Amino acid sequence: MGKQMTEMLKGTLEGIVLALLAEQPAYGYEITARLREHGFTDIAEGTIYALLVRIEQKSLVDVEKVPSEKGPPRKVYSLNAQGSQELEEFWKSWSFLARQIEQLNKTNNKEN
Repeated sequence: MGKQMTEMLKGTLEGIVLALLAEQPAYGYEITARLREHGFTDIAEGTIYALLVRIEQKSLVDVEKVPSEKGPPRKVYSLNAQGSQELEEFWKSWSFLARQIEQLNKTNNKEN
């Protein structure tokens, strides 16, 4: 993944993870695996765990400790009402940005 893509992802990864949690609750490794299924193959697990700490501190998710067959209990994250509101705001911002960028792209392609 190029530097430009990495920088773009930094600004959107929280929204992407919230969108995944809106589909279904998950623990850290599951979230990483689902991101990879969606083509985000270069995202490190550590990045996801750090992000999960942040969204938990911001009260965007509810956390339930679930027993694990392998080792300590897993923290399962589920989107709560505040997280849903944040996700809705993310999609509004994303739609606006996507429209504006696409408009710039069309303008630049006409000039070239």
